[in-house]
Amino acid sequence: MTANCHTHGDAESAPARAGHSHLPRGEEVAAVSDGRLLWAVVLNQLLTVVEVAAGVLSGSVALLSDAAHNFNDANALLIAYVARRVSRRRSNARYTFGYRRAEMIGAMINLTLLAVIGGYLVYEAVWRFIEPEPILSSLMAGASVLALGVDAGTALLLWSMSHGSLNVRAAFVHNLVDALGSLAVLIGAGAIHWLGWLWIDAALTLLIAAYILWQVRQMLPMAIHVLMEGAPSGLDLDLLVDRVAALDGVVGVHHVHVWELDEQHRALEAHVVVPHSHAADLEEIKRRVKARLAEEFAIRHSTVELEFDVGANRCGELHHDCHRSAP
Repeated sequence: MTANCHTHGDAESAPARAGHSHLPRGEEVAAVSDGRLLWAVVLNQLLTVVEVAAGVLSGSVALLSDAAHNFNDANALLIAYVARRVSRRRSNARYTFGYRRAEMIGAMINLTLLAVIGGYLVYEAVWRFIEPEPILSSLMAGASVLALGVDAGTALLLWSMSHGSLNVRAAFVHNLVDALGSLAVLIGAGAIHWLGWLWIDAALTLLIAAYILWQVRQMLPMAIHVLMEGAPSGLDLDLLVDRVAALDGVVGVHHVHVWELDEQHRALEAHVVVPHSHAADLEEIKRRVKARLAEEFAIRHSTVELEFDVGANRCGELHHDCHRSAP
């Protein structure tokens, strides 16, 4: 027999839920200036266009690879900006969980495009080793100096914001890496101009392309994992089941499903088995289950269905995904 207690740990509104994230964003992110973030996006996108044009005219593949890396970071900032705006929209009848995964969809598009660009840059770099081409080192140097200036300007825009948001702090660190890449291209331009080392352009391209593909390798599986509703990284499902089953009045847990709405919000649904002798304590048992999920596993959106114990083997007979039943 199943108690009539299929409840949701999502009674509060979507904006209220966001303030209970297990990562320190929420209200702090809301205080970050959208205008500054948008200016950082515009500056970096303009720089990408300039670097691509300069790379084509100068013949420097290293400059094109630096443009590709900058394009990735500019898009990451744009995704963060759009996601923040979209995430403020309330959930509705069509999107009952709200719009939190907009950022993941944008990230998937961006990373897929970046993987293609990275592969093309590796191809071009290899051919430059085989058949070196003349390079206008002065144009290459001028574009890299401009890139350094934009990186510095973006860093200034993001510096004060980086203290209140992990997202912006990560963007700030990426911007510093961009500056190092631009500096490397500038040094390469000097080596080509004074030493005639045409091979260094291809070498820098391979290094930057390798870093781009490494970023894709790190982030793409994470985005896919969230979109596939995989269990949160680092979550010990067996431990979760054991900790819930150890609560007073709980004799078993089955049909456990845990997933991520986005990088900051976890959700769970599960059937919790209670003995008939605790029929009068259903609400208290449910409260304890939700409290343990929130405090120990950062799961604040939970759907818990309470069932009366109908025998130790009942769970195994009916449900292939029974994690824990009464002994």
